[in-house]
Amino acid sequence: MSCQLLKGKKGIIYGALDERSIAWKTAIAAVEEGAEIILTNAPVALRMGKINELAQICNAPVIPADATSITDIENLTQKAMEHFGGKFDFVLHSIGMSPNVRKSIEYTNTSYENFLKTADISALSLHRVLQTAMKMDALNEWGSVLALSYIAAQRTFPGYNDMADVKAMLESIARSFGYFYGFAKKVRVNTVSQSPTATTAGSGVSGFDIFHNYSEKIAPLGNASAEDCAKFCVLMFSDYTRMVTMQNIFHDGGFSNTGVSGRIIEEIYK
Repeated sequence: MSCQLLKGKKGIIYGALDERSIAWKTAIAAVEEGAEIILTNAPVALRMGKINELAQICNAPVIPADATSITDIENLTQKAMEHFGGKFDFVLHSIGMSPNVRKSIEYTNTSYENFLKTADISALSLHRVLQTAMKMDALNEWGSVLALSYIAAQRTFPGYNDMADVKAMLESIARSFGYFYGFAKKVRVNTVSQSPTATTAGSGVSGFDIFHNYSEKIAPLGNASAEDCAKFCVLMFSDYTRMVTMQNIFHDGGFSNTGVSGRIIEEIYK
């Protein structure tokens, strides 16, 4: 049941690809809660995905933008302000891609050219989005910017590759920019560290099924679904969390604070 938590609010959703993506589900949840949104993704992703279907569901325009291009992000931000008739209130950064992961190049044998691409796409893109919004004064006071992260930023997960290092950078950018943006415009910046989720991107990580099943057995509440993450993102965009900033918030059913579970012990020693 809708509570209209985002009634009157406007925002941009980066990274919706298909119905499995958290950005897709967040877009739908935000609109159901009363928000107006703009959808965006890189031109190549727009050709590969189903974003036009989502646009129809959400009655939202689609504006292409390559998150590695300042020019594209400036154009997107300008067009968003024109479409909304002024400033907007929230941004979801759901952007991540590693050529090393895609090409199954092991972390210890990384291609540094690929590594730089991973950082550029998956972390520096957040800095660009924030820098552009701040320079163009695009976000209303008490606006909320949210980026999706993963616990591999703090803990070692074999198979997550250079994305682990880059997620750590992403979280640091959120803290650093959150400081400056908070003082300047009272805009809050946070990251959400989500359970392993069977999205198109997540499923491409080596050993995904194994640590997805493992975390399900460790977490007292089990893995958080993409739908649950979307609802949490809506809450983070709402006025109910207006004093929360510079945080990395674990949305993982308690996995991050659980050392071991009885279910795992039973499997090992049965």
